[in-house]
Amino acid sequence: MANGADRTPVLQNEDWWSCFIGWLFIVLATFHLLPATPKIGTWTELSQIFPQGWGTVSTTVLFFLISLASTYVAGLYLKFDLKKYIPGFFFIFLLSIVSMILAKQQFFHDWGISYVLFALVFGLIISNLFKVPAVLKAAGQTEFFVKIGLVCMGATIMFSVVLKAGLVGVIQALLVATTVWFMTYHICRWFKVSERFSAIIASANAICGVSATIAAGGAIQGDPKEISYMVAWVLVCAVVLVLVMPPLAIWMGLPNNMAGAWLGGVIDNTGAVIAAGEVVGGKAAVDAAAMVKMAQNVLIGFAAFGMALWASMKLDRAEGGAAPSLMEVWYRFPKFVVGFMAASLVVSFVFEPLMGNKVAEGIGKATNSYRSWFFTFCFVSIGLETDFKELISVGGGRPAIAYWISQTLNAVWTLFIVWILWSGTFFVPPILPD
Repeated sequence: MANGADRTPVLQNEDWWSCFIGWLFIVLATFHLLPATPKIGTWTELSQIFPQGWGTVSTTVLFFLISLASTYVAGLYLKFDLKKYIPGFFFIFLLSIVSMILAKQQFFHDWGISYVLFALVFGLIISNLFKVPAVLKAAGQTEFFVKIGLVCMGATIMFSVVLKAGLVGVIQALLVATTVWFMTYHICRWFKVSERFSAIIASANAICGVSATIAAGGAIQGDPKEISYMVAWVLVCAVVLVLVMPPLAIWMGLPNNMAGAWLGGVIDNTGAVIAAGEVVGGKAAVDAAAMVKMAQNVLIGFAAFGMALWASMKLDRAEGGAAPSLMEVWYRFPKFVVGFMAASLVVSFVFEPLMGNKVAEGIGKATNSYRSWFFTFCFVSIGLETDFKELISVGGGRPAIAYWISQTLNAVWTLFIVWILWSGTFFVPPILPD
């Protein structure tokens, strides 16, 4: 059921605070004032974990303080339990560091097993084997953390990078995203999944996994438990696809650019996409995978707007709501998506033209590291509030079955589109050196 449009005053609105914090990080990065995140190296031996040695301590402390301070100030207005928030956030921060370190272990890194998966597992272990302490409940601000990360993510999406994929990459993103969204939605409805939950699953499958799941859930005001459920399946699916798709691409004899475009169009987690491209081998596979995924990421804002409009015009009225106005759509539209879109547009069309590509890329690199860490905070928090038995039993297993059937069909459809667009038979694809 919908929760009603959000008319919360700006300074008491979690979405707006995620924008303020994300934009602050972007501004600080623009002037080289944003503290660096801890540097963690890819490792097989413990001595390789911290390449900066003892310098990592000061970097970690400074990053912890800015993360804590920025969210604490927001918590003053958002009515956090601040006495419990500080020790709870410290513990979540420690679990996040361990998650990051494990994800950098050589084997896990090579196979794209993401830090967010480890973060989720740690949270699930605590919540399902032990009683979650009150301080962790107070600090587990799941949606707030991920919204900050998504605003930071906006600064990494530069339209100049998307255009490197050329018209072919953009066409693929549109054909795959639109077709797969409607296909997944109707499969879910056939399995008797609710309209709102079906829209969340369709967005996760068609656009870009976790980010699209959160954006869609906010736009249609979906059930937080259903959003968490879908996020968990996206992470599990990403691991499976990284293990299965690269060997399939090699077995089918796909050229590197086609293999990369296929991976980028199907796998929902950006880190897993890059890892899968590296497993295939060749720079062309990695570049094609990254560019296609970037083109799909751009669609987040448009999809969120469309679903906010759909939910206002159709779903709420079907549930007995009043006839909507344009302001109703604005109230419903998740403001963190505004932050995401604003960050992308400003970096693409203001910072890059005025300051140059290197500066814009530097902003994206700095804020992307903050995105990763805030995503990690989020997934530890998701695990802490999730009952695993409840997670498995959601909808009697029907949503999971519908999702996996849709994901399989997604892989087949995307391969067909990739053959049309990237094989050179019908179009001239972007030239990507190996």
